[in-house]
Amino acid sequence: MHRGGSHGRDGPRIPAGFGELSGEVIDLAVGSGHRIVEGRRGPGIAVNGSVPGPLIRLREGQNVRLNVTNNLSEDTSIHWHGLLLPFQMDGVPGISFPGIKPGQTFTYEFPVRQAGTYWYHSHSGLQEQSGHYGPLIIDPAGAEPVEYDRDYILLLSDFTVLDPHFIMQRLRTGEGYFNRQQNTWTDDYPMTGEERRMWAQMRMMPTDIMDIGGKTYTFLANGRGPAEGMEYLFKPGERIRLRIINGSAQSFFNVRIPGLPMTIIAADGQNVRPVEVDEFQIGTAEIYDVIVEPGNAEAYAIVGESMDRSGMALAMLASRPGARATVPALRDPPLLTMGDMGMDHGSGSMDHGAMTSGPSAEGATGGATGAMDHAAMGHGDVAASADSGMADMAMSGMSMDGMKMRDTALLPPDVAIGPGIDMVSMAPIDKMGDPGLGLRDVPHRVLNYRMLKALEPNRDTREPSRLLELHLTGNMERYMWSFDGRMYSAVSDVPIRFAWNERVRVKLVNNTMMAHPIHLHGMFFELVNGESAALQPRKNVVIVQPGASAQFDLTANEPGDWAFHCHLMYHMHGGMMQTVTVVGPGGGA
Repeated sequence: MHRGGSHGRDGPRIPAGFGELSGEVIDLAVGSGHRIVEGRRGPGIAVNGSVPGPLIRLREGQNVRLNVTNNLSEDTSIHWHGLLLPFQMDGVPGISFPGIKPGQTFTYEFPVRQAGTYWYHSHSGLQEQSGHYGPLIIDPAGAEPVEYDRDYILLLSDFTVLDPHFIMQRLRTGEGYFNRQQNTWTDDYPMTGEERRMWAQMRMMPTDIMDIGGKTYTFLANGRGPAEGMEYLFKPGERIRLRIINGSAQSFFNVRIPGLPMTIIAADGQNVRPVEVDEFQIGTAEIYDVIVEPGNAEAYAIVGESMDRSGMALAMLASRPGARATVPALRDPPLLTMGDMGMDHGSGSMDHGAMTSGPSAEGATGGATGAMDHAAMGHGDVAASADSGMADMAMSGMSMDGMKMRDTALLPPDVAIGPGIDMVSMAPIDKMGDPGLGLRDVPHRVLNYRMLKALEPNRDTREPSRLLELHLTGNMERYMWSFDGRMYSAVSDVPIRFAWNERVRVKLVNNTMMAHPIHLHGMFFELVNGESAALQPRKNVVIVQPGASAQFDLTANEPGDWAFHCHLMYHMHGGMMQTVTVVGPGGGA
C-alpha cells in the first residue's frame, strides 16, 4: 500500500508531548520528520520539534509577538484558533495573509483580549493531520471563576501512518475506503429486505458515522497512543481542571471517566455555568474545560472513544506513577437512523432537541412545532426510541415512493444544484438537544447544547435584524462538500457579507448524513439553544447533526475577512468553506 511521504518521513524522529512557552516574544519553528506511535511509523510535522507543539501560555491584557519560521519545503501557516485579533494575524492563506514560504519567518503580533483554553494549528494543505497543532492557554487578568488544585491539558488527536494526500485521494475515489464497519455491517446487523432496499436506494450505509476509523487511525492523548501511558497525577480530594481540546483532523470523541462525574465550566474557551455530566461528545476543534474530584480509587481511566467506536484515546488519572484503572471495552458502534436523514413523518416525529424551556419562537426551534425534546429532560433513551420508532415506521409500514432523498425542490432557490449534492434532508429540525451519535441511549447524564448557559451575560442582546440561512451540502460518493452547493475556491469565492455591528441570526441546515463541526474565525457566536439572549452560550464551533439544523446569533464587530468552514479537515479541503467579510466601521473591510 502506498504510504506517501511528502513531509519528510525520513527526517528526525518527532517525540510526543510538549513544553511550555510564555512571554512577550515567542519563537516557533515548523519542521518535518517522522513519528512513531505504538511501533507504527508515519510522516510528521512538528512545531518546535514536538507533536503536539509547545503549550503557549499568555495572559489577558498582554501584547505578544510570535515569530514563526518555516523549515518545511512547502508553505505553512499558524491559525490561532478562537483568538480575537486583527484579521491579518489570523493565519489563513488566501484569506488573511499569503502564508509563510519555505525559509521565511512571519511575525504575528496582537494584543491578548481574552482568557481561556484555545489551540493553534496549520491552515496550509493537510499539515494538521501530520501533527502541526498545539495548545494555547490565556490566564485571566483577574481571578478564575472556579477554584482548582491542578491544571492539566488533554489534547485529543488522530495519527496515521499514511500520507494525508493519499487519504484525500482515496476519499475522493472511494468514500468508504477507510470505514472499518462498512464491509461487514450487513452481517453484524441483521436487516430486512425492505431495510436493505431503502439503504441501497440512498446509496448510503447506516455505519457511515466517521469517514476514517480505527483501522486507519490511532487516537492520541497529548501525542501518545492508548498503550503509551499518558497519565495525570492526583491526590484524593483535589479539584483538577482538565482542559480537553479536540485537535484531531477528522475525529469526534465521546469523553467519559468511568466512576467520576465531570463538571463542565467552559466551552470553546468561554465560561459557562457549571453543569455536571458523566459523558460528552466533543466535535473536531471543540474545547471543553471540566473539573473533576477524584476519590479514593488508585486510578481513573479518561476515555476518549471515537464516535464510531472503532478505537479510543486513553489517559489515566493516577494517584501514583504507573497506577492504572480498568479500561472499558469499546461499545457497540452506533447506526444512523431515519431521523439522521432528516426524515420527519408528520406529527409523529419526536425531535430530541426542539422544545425549549425558554422562548418558544421559531428562532429557538427552527419552526418544529409540537416536537418533543427528550434529551433536554435527560431521557436520551426516549430520544433514541423516538428515532428508532421513526425508522420502524419508515421501514415497515411506509413505502419509499415519494421519499426521494435527492429532492432538490426542497432547497431554497439560491442553492446551486449540481453534482455536488447527492442528498437533501426532507424535514430538517433543530436538534440542539441531541447529545450526538451513539449517546442517545446511554443510561447516564450526557451533555447537549441546551444544557449550556453563559456564565457572564452576553453584551449584545439585541434581536437579530435578519436571518441568514446556509445549507451544508455534499456528495459523499464523490467526496464533494460545500455551503449552498458551492465548493470553496479562493479565486472565485463570493464572501458572506456582514455590515459593521450588524446583529444576525445564522441558521445552518445540514442536508447530509454526517455531523459537521462548523467553525467561524475571528468572532464568537451565541448558540440559539432556548436560553434568553443574555445567557446563550458563546462558542466558535457548533456541531450540526445529520439531517438537522442549528442556529446561532452573531454580532459582526470584528472587521476583515474571516474563514468559515467545516473543521473536519478533509471536508474543508473537499470544499466546505466560505469567506465571511465584516465591513469595518468606516465602510471598508
